[in-house]
Amino acid sequence: MGQGDAAARPDIPDPAISDEALKKAEEFIEQEEGATNRLTGWGGRIVISIAVAMSLFHLYAAYWIVPTQELRYTHVAFVLLLAYLLFPVSARFRNRIAWWDVLLGLSCVAIIGYALAGGEDFTDRATVPDRMDVVLGVIFIVLLLEATRRTTGPIMPVVAICFIAYAMLGPYLPPPWTHHGYTITRIVGHLFITLEGIFGVAVDVSATLIILFTIYGAFLQHSGAGKFFIDFSLGLMRGKANAPGRTVVLSSFLLGGPSGSGVATTVMIGSVAYPMMKKAGFKANAAGGLLAAGGLGAILSPPVLGAAAFLIAEFLKISYLDVLWMATIPTILYYLSLLIMVEFDAKRFGAKAIDYAQEMPIPTLLRRYGFHFLSLVAVVGFMVWGYSPMLSVFYATAVTFALSFLRPETALYPRKFVKALSDGSIGVLNAATTCASAGIVVGIVTLTGLGLKFSAIVIAYAGGSLLLTALYTALIVWVIGLAVPVTASYIICAVIAAPALTQLGVPDYAAHMFIFYYAVLSEVSPPTALAPFAAAAITGGDPYKTTLQSWKYTLPAFLVPFVFVLDPDGIGLLMKIPKDGSVWTIVWITLKTSLGLLALAAAAQGWALRRTLAWERVVLAIAGLFLVFPSLLEALAELIVGRDIAYTWAVGIVLGAIVIAAQKARGTPPAPA
Repeated sequence: MGQGDAAARPDIPDPAISDEALKKAEEFIEQEEGATNRLTGWGGRIVISIAVAMSLFHLYAAYWIVPTQELRYTHVAFVLLLAYLLFPVSARFRNRIAWWDVLLGLSCVAIIGYALAGGEDFTDRATVPDRMDVVLGVIFIVLLLEATRRTTGPIMPVVAICFIAYAMLGPYLPPPWTHHGYTITRIVGHLFITLEGIFGVAVDVSATLIILFTIYGAFLQHSGAGKFFIDFSLGLMRGKANAPGRTVVLSSFLLGGPSGSGVATTVMIGSVAYPMMKKAGFKANAAGGLLAAGGLGAILSPPVLGAAAFLIAEFLKISYLDVLWMATIPTILYYLSLLIMVEFDAKRFGAKAIDYAQEMPIPTLLRRYGFHFLSLVAVVGFMVWGYSPMLSVFYATAVTFALSFLRPETALYPRKFVKALSDGSIGVLNAATTCASAGIVVGIVTLTGLGLKFSAIVIAYAGGSLLLTALYTALIVWVIGLAVPVTASYIICAVIAAPALTQLGVPDYAAHMFIFYYAVLSEVSPPTALAPFAAAAITGGDPYKTTLQSWKYTLPAFLVPFVFVLDPDGIGLLMKIPKDGSVWTIVWITLKTSLGLLALAAAAQGWALRRTLAWERVVLAIAGLFLVFPSLLEALAELIVGRDIAYTWAVGIVLGAIVIAAQKARGTPPAPA
């Protein structure tokens, strides 16, 4: 946090963010990433050594081939050992390593050592494990769930236990949930011994991509990229009436790579930008909502999307570059919507132009530190060049390391280099334990066939309607996302809910992107609305009102996923050419959606050319829905007019034009109070 601490920057206007507010905000980062022990002495040196060894092992695995089973098992061994050493059993045991933590961590390593030593004989016993396999498997599952509880909270372990109970209690469940049931021996064999349970796809992604991206992000952060991107955004927007708001939008996009966390990005930007936002005229709750929405964008933005994006590539057996390609237009639309909302806010609040001292002009800043942009795009450049995602991140990390020596203050000399390696491994613990526990859910779903059964139930409730199925799926993802992190909610819903959409003809990639975007909503949805709560801690606003504001900022853009699955041309937003379409189809669907987002943003903010009247807000909302989400209104409109409406977009454009004409007829808007 030292890079973004407003209290240390004399150029930021009063009131500065208090140390107490920053401390409170950092508590929300700990809630997302886990409250780790702050260790010194021999304990700290041992933990750092293990974390550095873990990073070096995974960098080695990225360059040289390590067999799949050895890689996944070793990854989980490192993760669980560090989880027990860094995350105490409860808050009263913080900042020290208890003997039982050492014992539990080493037990995890010993059990994985037993599995690796067994070789093919061990894996061949998956369907009929012996007594020792079952005993150690049960112990390992319990240890994994406890490590997950320490790093992410109790919800994910409880969810995993419920799925295990479902597998065991199948004969006693009411239809249509009934199945013949599985013994603990069969369950342990499937979850612990095969590569379809705990050590399945999710752990593979954690061991091959997520860990490498956290190392890459740590190298960016320790080389000063985060501070540069904020300073660049501030300098670029300087002197404009809405400079603070625009700075939040631009810097949140740039910080997606170095931060990798929505909450951390919110706090990093907020600590610098909020004093200026307040002086410019932003209200506390609105400012906090914007900061949280910007932080949310950090896990939607290429080149480093959230951990769930790596899982999309693995589930669909496509390259990560394809996922980045599909995310490009939705990301642009998200930030376009956010920028429009910010501009309307500036008009509503009468935001004033503020000036502030700048450390150095933009040309000097770019000349000295512009190499950070090369570091940021290197990973995509290597993938375009033809390297695998693993090698691309490896080489991008090497580029970041080499470029850091262009300036003495950014150079990753041994102390900073070791810290970057250590932070890279520690930063993955939250996601890695979540992936391993989510493997239990995935394993139970494949074992019992729950995914297809659940899909059949959803489709039956929806009466075969794609619109209702999409609405039900969005609701399911959103509800699950209230309780578990983004990665976990995506994995759970990808295996139980995505088949419902694909059975109704939605392309698999569109279904998974739909689920991914709604899983991300958990970042701004109570009771796990950590990003808005952290923003409220900085602004001094009301946490729940700030959450509602963040919902308002994100709502227009989060109607976009419905375009993927409901509009025949909607896959154009994912850079896919629809059947009988062309490149112009992609351009048209993007333009149409952009206009719809503009109308929805104006309706949400109550401002277009001037403050809107009640009827204007309603008409703008309807216009936006006709452009972005026509299926919701099309059936009703056709019922009213008694004929098929082929061009709903035209209705939306006409309605929007009516509001603009009415506002122009009312004359020049009065200055805000």
